[in-house]
This record gives sequence, C-alpha cells and structure tokens, in this order.
Amino acid sequence: MVDVLREASAEGYRAVTGWALGAPEWVRGAAEAGTDLLLAGFAAVMLVVWWRSRRWGARAVAAALLGPVAAVAAYLVSETAKSVVEQDRPCRAVVDAAASIAVCPEVGDWSFPSNHAAVAGAAAAAAVVAWRWAGAVVVPLAGLEAFSRVFVGVHYPHDVLVGLAVGAVVAVPVVVLGAGPAGVLVERLRGVGGLRWLLAADVPRERGRAVAGGGSR
Repeated sequence: MVDVLREASAEGYRAVTGWALGAPEWVRGAAEAGTDLLLAGFAAVMLVVWWRSRRWGARAVAAALLGPVAAVAAYLVSETAKSVVEQDRPCRAVVDAAASIAVCPEVGDWSFPSNHAAVAGAAAAAAVVAWRWAGAVVVPLAGLEAFSRVFVGVHYPHDVLVGLAVGAVVAVPVVVLGAGPAGVLVERLRGVGGLRWLLAADVPRERGRAVAGGGSR
C-alpha cells in the first residue's frame, strides 16, 4: 500500500513538474522566487491579526501572539520527522521527471515532510483560531505555498500534504491551550505603560472579549 501511494505521488510529481517545464519563463521565475517569499505573506497576516486583536480581550491577543510560536513548533516537528524518515528529494529520485526549477537540495536535506508546508499549515491554522475570517486569506495562501514546492521540483505531493497536516495539528493545540495562560500574562503586561500599545488599543473596555477563537469578529 505504501509503495502504491509513493508511486502515485511520484506520478503526480512528474505531471506537475512537466507542466512547470512548459510554463512561461516569467511564471517559472515567479514560482522560484515566490516559493520562499510566500512565507512573508503569513508574517504579514499574523501582524494584521495581532494588531486587530488589541481591540479585544487579553486571551485574543495571546492567541494572535502565539501564531509565530506555533509556526516555529511545527517547523521543529517537521525537521525532526525529516531526520527520522530520510526520504531523498524527488528531483534526484524520480526517474523520467522534468528538471526542477529550483536547485535540487543537497543529499541529507531530506524531503519528507515539507518544512515550508508545515510552517504554512501552522501559520494558517493559528491565524484561523485567532480570527476565523483570516482563513479567507491564509487557507488559499497555504495551498499555494504547498503547491509551489512541488511546482519548483523540490517536493513530492505527499510531502506537502503531510506538511500542511503536521502544521495544523501542531498549531491548533499550541494556540488553543496556550491562549489561557498566555492571556493572563498579557493582562498583567497591559498595565505596563511602555507595553500597553502593543497589547491593547484605546477602545472602551466593554468592547473587549476574551475569546481566542475570534467568534464573528
């Protein structure tokens, strides 16, 4: 069963990289640059979620601030899994595949799961937990990031799918379980003059709601 899934993923890799080979040069160049730059998009979304959360309760601010923590945790889990599985990159291992757009990583820089996809999945899940409407931006962005890793030729489809799942599975408990204790700390730090603008907006107190999930906000 595992061999069947691996071969199916290899066929998917051949199909996507074959399509990439025939794409216009500007598309190939944009994909090569964008596969890394897209991660900056998640940083921008996290900043927006944090800035907006300041109008609400301390728990909501804590949930927003835990997004980067969740992304780092997902990266560490993914990197650990790589060192255990030690799957070679498809740009070296798949026979009869088109040449990769990106430079094939060196031997020892393993393929499974995708760290980029794991970070994207974690950032997307964390942002949705903190403010559900962020999903309209981060979910498509995570999908694009994952696809780009296959498009430029450095990952199998199953690498990025598992990477997205790892990121989400790690991020949700980090944010949901961490928002309570972190919210207590945020509430205390809101009383420190120099930090208040980072943790609270100047809005009436009754508008604040200590909800990490974002509700209908």
